[in-house]
Amino acid sequence: MERNALLTAGAVGVVVVALVAAAVVPGVVADPTDDGPVRPGPVDVAGVSIAAGQATGETVTLEIETRIDHRGNPTENVSVLVRAVDAESGLLTTTQELDVGTLSKDGETAATTNLTVPREGGYDVEVVLYSDDERVDEARKSVRGVSAIKPPYLRSTTSFTDSEALPPVSFAIAETGEDRTTLDLTATLTNAGDDPAEELSVLFVLRQAESNIVASRTTVDAGTIEAGRTETVDASASVPNDYNYYIDAVLLRDGVVIDTARGAANLNPTRTISVNQTREDVELRVEDFENGDGGDAPRETGYEPTETSSAAPGFGPLVAVVGLLAAVFVARRWSK
Repeated sequence: MERNALLTAGAVGVVVVALVAAAVVPGVVADPTDDGPVRPGPVDVAGVSIAAGQATGETVTLEIETRIDHRGNPTENVSVLVRAVDAESGLLTTTQELDVGTLSKDGETAATTNLTVPREGGYDVEVVLYSDDERVDEARKSVRGVSAIKPPYLRSTTSFTDSEALPPVSFAIAETGEDRTTLDLTATLTNAGDDPAEELSVLFVLRQAESNIVASRTTVDAGTIEAGRTETVDASASVPNDYNYYIDAVLLRDGVVIDTARGAANLNPTRTISVNQTREDVELRVEDFENGDGGDAPRETGYEPTETSSAAPGFGPLVAVVGLLAAVFVARRWSK
């Protein structure tokens, strides 16, 4: 009995002390309704993805999506700083800041930022996450080959073929003359899209290999190329004999270059060229590439030839003999 009485007395004493402390010292027992400071929950960058947006001839827009992971208590004043750095020079190209606001739910939140950069080279995209103006996390991702992102007017499902069995540019000799040769040119196109390709044309340019002189230029309509079909476009060109030529084919749509291809025509039997061969010096007759017959006849200059003579008028052998005798006479007088 004494033991139970002591335990009971001790418990009562603890309760009395707690009640007295609560009454005398404010704040010892926390009020559950009291609005005290709450530590914000942690946030970090869960991932970064980059997509190609709108493009023009000079710029392209990169759509950067940042996934922000949040846990715990609400986190206020969350923001994302995104910047693009030129991968080659290391110079800062552009910067964009996005205010995310307050994150209260657990899980990931997507924040999308658009950066417009020049349509060339590559970029390192840096993402910095801030909470209440304090840097809490960062991530980095690279993108290369931005020039491959084409604006709408450059996009086409049709291009020149790329096959040894079916080369993009080929030729055949249609006719040969004393000074010039006529070539039948062929370009091979493939429409890899789901819709017919229309309003296309092909420009053929023949350049003398060593000098790069344009020997012939012609444009032909490519017609309509159905989806999934391969078609050929034919043209003819006349060029001077005994030279080698590069055949450049340019695919156009409404004056815009869509694709290009190159072939080679060896009309000089002593030299051959290929598409990737280094040029060499050869004897070149520029008059062969003049508009007209291209013959070897000399051009008229508009000036009449004049004749010159080394003899002066009014002087002859007699005057020369007299001059010699006079020189001898003077020399004898001076020697005496």
